[in-house]
Amino acid sequence: MLQNTGKLAGYTIFITGASRGIGKAIALKAARDGANVVIAAKTADPHPKLWAPSTAQDSLELTYLYIRTRQRPTFKIEAAGGKALPCIVDVRDEKQINNAVQQAVEKFGGIDILVNNASAINLTGTLDTPMKKVDLMLGINLGERT
Repeated sequence: MLQNTGKLAGYTIFITGASRGIGKAIALKAARDGANVVIAAKTADPHPKLWAPSTAQDSLELTYLYIRTRQRPTFKIEAAGGKALPCIVDVRDEKQINNAVQQAVEKFGGIDILVNNASAINLTGTLDTPMKKVDLMLGINLGERT
């Protein structure tokens, strides 16, 4: 585990795809170093295929429940030493991005670091991948806006 340096104290980090996986790990590490963390996730609802029972409670505490209620603190971020702002953001939607940025500016005074972690993948062969999935992956991974 990396040492907690506190070097991010006072900095605000906007992380897309921060509800699970690498984005969640980055958010928690940044919080341990004192950062304000904007947790940008596409939805407040769990993904049916990615919702593993062994991590359900952890994920609820980190994002889903608190994005939905917007009334409770995001315990894991704040317990780690940071401040959190959960936002529902589909990175393909410019209005949602602008809204989340405005919320971050209002709460933390600005954004210092962007971690563009949101992504989509479909593990099928090229010829077996439906066009709808290709469009989704290109829209999220290459930044096509709706």
